[in-house]
Amino acid sequence: MPLYTADALILRTYKLGEADRIVVFLTRDRGKKRGVAKGARRPRSRFAAALEPMTEVRLAYFEKERRELVGLNYAETVRSPLSFAMRSEGPREGGPYRGSSPDALGYIGYFAELLDEWAQEADADDRLYRLGASMLDALSAGAPVEPLARYFEYWLLRLQGVYPEARGTLSGDAMAFLAASRSVTPLQVGDLPAPRSVLNELEQVHRALITMHLEKNLKSDRVLRDLRRHS
Repeated sequence: MPLYTADALILRTYKLGEADRIVVFLTRDRGKKRGVAKGARRPRSRFAAALEPMTEVRLAYFEKERRELVGLNYAETVRSPLSFAMRSEGPREGGPYRGSSPDALGYIGYFAELLDEWAQEADADDRLYRLGASMLDALSAGAPVEPLARYFEYWLLRLQGVYPEARGTLSGDAMAFLAASRSVTPLQVGDLPAPRSVLNELEQVHRALITMHLEKNLKSDRVLRDLRRHS
């Protein structure tokens, strides 16, 4: 039973038995994996806070042939979005949108769920991994989460070949945002002109494309909308 080590992004976890967790994680070189973290729900678990969504970890796991679940040995936090999720400021007067809404933690769950839905089991996709890791880079630098979400959706849909080439229904400002998104990194999203009307327009278009492609609504999208209604 070989032991593998990998850099990974945690996508989701759920309970198993009384003390364990099933962990879904994305690796750069071996795609999406599911594993058992024994004792992860105990107060003094060796996994500690390393299993939160979108946390970048260095982990080790055992994999047995013809077994769907791997066995997690350890997971060490490299970067956690929880440490910088709320480090943001409001819109800058007279300049591009630079703020995060109070529901920044909801966006972290949203990014993780999108990656989970798009990543294929045991199918390495370096571009998808780099896109996810770049979200952490941007969040740690204080990038505004709403423009970042539109950027992320656009690139995710584009990388998967489901973003339509004919976008005649989009406004000129929305087209300008997408054109600029093709030539900047996530760290530079805060410098793009992104009026609220453009963000709302792209959110509606992207939500429709994602729902059509996945044939279901995302749980985290509903959470974001509920948070927005109560904020």
